[in-house]
Amino acid sequence: MNKKMNLLMFSGDYDKALAALILANSARELDVDVTMFFAFWGLCLVRDPEKETSDDKTLYEKMFGIVTPKGPEELPLSRMNMAGLGKQMLLEMMEDDKAPSLTDFLNGARKKGVKFYGCKLSVEVMGFKEDELLPEVEVITGKEYLRDALESDMQLFI
Repeated sequence: MNKKMNLLMFSGDYDKALAALILANSARELDVDVTMFFAFWGLCLVRDPEKETSDDKTLYEKMFGIVTPKGPEELPLSRMNMAGLGKQMLLEMMEDDKAPSLTDFLNGARKKGVKFYGCKLSVEVMGFKEDELLPEVEVITGKEYLRDALESDMQLFI
């Protein structure tokens, strides 16, 4: 039986998402089963930028959808973002080192079979629609997430 790792992705910061996805990809390469549960700001990482909709949304939900990041490349840095300048510097340093981008790590996790779950309550409160998320994201309740986490050998909160 394989080891199992569970990541709860609460942050919507580029660098924290990068760390989470590096761990997810690395664990899959070690044959560890990985699940990621995206709640609140973490959902911005798995929003499909091409599937945004304002259909059947309240005014607040529409406004919130406009100002929240749409997909991985719009996420800000957690520290030293400096209106995007800090993130641009980080991206250039990553490029200089030929490091994969956040999108590359996200796509790698998708291809390697990392299971993606979205928090049902967070999706509803944030005003997102399930079809605005990546197709791999299954929306589940907190109780369902806890069942998965309790069966895991390692749980991480990012």
